[in-house]
Amino acid sequence: MHLSQVLSYALRRLLQAVPVVLLIMVGTFLLLKMAPGDTVDALVGDMGGADAAYIEKLRAEYGLDQPVWVQLWRYMAKIVQFDFGWSFVYEKPVATILWERLGTTLLLMGSSLSLAFTIGVVLGAVAARRAYSLTDNMISTLGLVFYATPSFFLSLMMILLFSVKLGWLPVGGVKTIAAFHTGWAHVWDVALHLIMPTAALSLIYLSFYLRLMRASVLEVVELDFVRTARAKGAGEARLMVHHIMRNALLPVVTLLGLQFSTVLGGSVVVETIFALPGLGQLAYQSVIQRDMNMLMGIIFLCAIIVVIVNFLTDLLYARLDSRIALR
Repeated sequence: MHLSQVLSYALRRLLQAVPVVLLIMVGTFLLLKMAPGDTVDALVGDMGGADAAYIEKLRAEYGLDQPVWVQLWRYMAKIVQFDFGWSFVYEKPVATILWERLGTTLLLMGSSLSLAFTIGVVLGAVAARRAYSLTDNMISTLGLVFYATPSFFLSLMMILLFSVKLGWLPVGGVKTIAAFHTGWAHVWDVALHLIMPTAALSLIYLSFYLRLMRASVLEVVELDFVRTARAKGAGEARLMVHHIMRNALLPVVTLLGLQFSTVLGGSVVVETIFALPGLGQLAYQSVIQRDMNMLMGIIFLCAIIVVIVNFLTDLLYARLDSRIALR
């Protein structure tokens, strides 16, 4: 896979992603406009009410008195210049707030997906190599339990056990603000705060990778090239690592890219329960407060992140299977 191939492929995917992102933004804008209430309604509610003349003045200042297609055109003209507008709730530019919250969400999602993918692949491979044994049944049952447990219930039970009863882990937030930690002490403090949110978000997705990896390994084991390698005297360890795992990982890697957007949705619940200052909690608050500019900015940023992750997934897919060309 040459550098020129990668660059050419990246350019094509970028050109393909532009209309997709624009379509997402247009559809989201129209759906939000169909929902009851807007920014002015939220502001007036926070003020305890206002007369009709003042409400109309606010709508004119924010451009909400214009037809929907005019508002859409104005917003899209700004978004192509990466101008996300002003948050009337936080009294800051939307881009500034998004940048402040992005790191927490990426850290949570990266740690959750890494944990779910790694443990799921290992457990799935172990279950497949001991198919229909007690070990396989225990691992498969454990994965089913994780899959059937809602993340909000798991989060609350973790808080009750590890924070309230045992006092081992902090109940929420991303760091101990009053401690003013620096260096490795700060890293350790953040890690402690992310243990429960990461576990709550990753355990559900771990079951997906576990079950898919098990099925994939069982399928690859029966293929001709595995029989040939075994007949030539390849040891079980070498056979598993160099022949079976590499091919069995292909559908699992595909699922990894597809599930990234799902994890973004799941982070809304987890961040809200654990009071993490990330995009998920921000999206929830923006919906409640009718902060449309903020919500649109979050959706745009999430769409870009999903496009990038799917591009990286395609590169990894091609790296695992040399027969796949980037076209």
